[in-house]
Amino acid sequence: MPQLRFETKVIRGSDLGGESCVPDLLGESILQNRLTFCLDEDDEIYEGYGRRKNAYPYRQYNQYTRELKEREIKTAVLENKHLKAVFLPEYGGRLWELWDKATGKNLLYTNDVLRFSNLAVRNAWFSGGVEWNIGIIGHTPYTTAPLYTAVTQTQSGAPVLRMYEYERIRKVPYQMDFWLEEEDRVLNCRMRIVNESEEVIPMYWWSNMAVPEYEGGRVIVPAEKAFTNAAGVVYKVAIPMVQGVDVTEYKRIPKSVDYFFDIEDEGLKYIANIDKDGYGLLQTSTGRLRSRKLFSWGNGEASDHWQEFLTDQAGRYLEIQAGLGKTQYGCIPMAPHTAWEWLEQYGPASFPEAAKANSHKEREEMLTEALEKANCAESMEQKLKDTKAMATGRAKLVMAGSGYGALAQRGRWSEHLEYTISSDSLKKWKEFFETGVLHKPDPKLAPDEFLIEADNLDFLVNTLETSNKENWYAYYQAGIGYFTVGDYGQAERCLRRSNDLEANPWACHALACICLMGKDSVGAADWMSRGLSMESQNISYLKEALKILYHSGAYHEIVDFYENRKTEIRQVGKLKYYYIAALNKLGEVQRAYDTLEEDGGLVIDDIREGEDSISQLWSELSEKLWGEKKKVPYKYDFMAS
Repeated sequence: MPQLRFETKVIRGSDLGGESCVPDLLGESILQNRLTFCLDEDDEIYEGYGRRKNAYPYRQYNQYTRELKEREIKTAVLENKHLKAVFLPEYGGRLWELWDKATGKNLLYTNDVLRFSNLAVRNAWFSGGVEWNIGIIGHTPYTTAPLYTAVTQTQSGAPVLRMYEYERIRKVPYQMDFWLEEEDRVLNCRMRIVNESEEVIPMYWWSNMAVPEYEGGRVIVPAEKAFTNAAGVVYKVAIPMVQGVDVTEYKRIPKSVDYFFDIEDEGLKYIANIDKDGYGLLQTSTGRLRSRKLFSWGNGEASDHWQEFLTDQAGRYLEIQAGLGKTQYGCIPMAPHTAWEWLEQYGPASFPEAAKANSHKEREEMLTEALEKANCAESMEQKLKDTKAMATGRAKLVMAGSGYGALAQRGRWSEHLEYTISSDSLKKWKEFFETGVLHKPDPKLAPDEFLIEADNLDFLVNTLETSNKENWYAYYQAGIGYFTVGDYGQAERCLRRSNDLEANPWACHALACICLMGKDSVGAADWMSRGLSMESQNISYLKEALKILYHSGAYHEIVDFYENRKTEIRQVGKLKYYYIAALNKLGEVQRAYDTLEEDGGLVIDDIREGEDSISQLWSELSEKLWGEKKKVPYKYDFMAS
């Protein structure tokens, strides 16, 4: 019989650190906010639909470092005579390893470390395995967070691993059921998202598979065209040859790039990564998961640097993905009172003849013919139907996730999912929603939760002249709520009242954000300086503060503040970057350059994917010092595209 076991695994990893003490108000500047589209009238990729300015109500994870230590990680292991699948329930339920017992090979790229870097919507992300991305464009808010983990079984008695959570932005429960029947040669992954609201909502899902970069490796996918972008323009290309390069032979791709393959509506839904002998990973799905993607870091110096930055000795990888929408340039509309379900299967691909084929078209035809002969599409659709009762039945809880689902109003289509409230902070907020009285913490302590949004803002505001009239925290939370719905005037009024009741750095930060968005640099710098006078130790606060001061042109304030900090704070890469950049703006070029280069050169632990700040800073300083442009050193080159 197949087995499901819960074990632990020792992995070297970074310390994730806690959530940021302040909400994500300004957000990160990402490529998808700056794209233009050059497409046909029938492409219908919902470009821009469902974009977000920030990740609120989620907070950033931005306090990690690159230091690695041995850590004991909880795992869930599904195994039968053919496959062994290892999951990380504490890290978004990631499928970490998938072993083919016949060959003894892992079909996935599994990192040798858990090393966090700034690539997700909440900053912290790590490479390797299969990540399940839901809700908003980008790497899921739960990628480094525990999921609810439970156990049930199929009709035949095979154990089922269930992982689920409540996605706070779209306000939907999502559920993933994984199992292996006794003779299965593929891992079954049954997914379910439920919109129980009365509104159409933007929805996003991409299963993100990290796979090895094989020498002579190829991607096989049933498509002749793909969506891609260059220089901020999205357009369509014929594949496999793009600008003289066969992009399915990924080791030849020069720069970082996405290709979203345009698969026919009625066609088979699959993607495979094979080595020179035709062996590798095959991923297939039922029809709802319609799209497939290839992401390559490219093969230049900056691409190599990013690959090295994300791992220790595990080597290079690429990503193949499967999604609900045609691309990741927008979400797709999900109707009210709707459940979306699909089945994915992951297993070994062995197509030696395809590896010998002369063209992508021949390889695709061979694989498509084999899947059609095996009746793949029909059998998967039938299995999806046959497991409906299992998927909507209760399961025995093994490990709890967040308590947010327990606070949400949920309907009958997700009542089989058990949510719990264990944290004291959420218990206090639950009491507020029941009584209208919000707790009032010490203003020196960081805010505990951010739960105020458009649908409950009025409830809080209506208490500000009664039960919460003198509560600085209630006014602060109301100010954040108004900010998130775009009413900056009311947000400023509430935040000022919060700070008047009890001076606190949290209101100062939010007021600085309002000023910065309103192009009031003087006001932003003033409020942020006030905040720093009250909170000068929390690293997440300092990163936000120095960013705001820098964008406000308050360079002297940055230098004065930084130089009066303890050594351990001055060594934080992001803070040191703002200090060096401020020195440069003040004309202290040599001093800025020397500080940049000390101790072997500046390392920003949480440098953003696609960010060129450090390379631009080095280029600007070196040109000022030597009067000519020079090649950016490898250690500072992160511009893989």
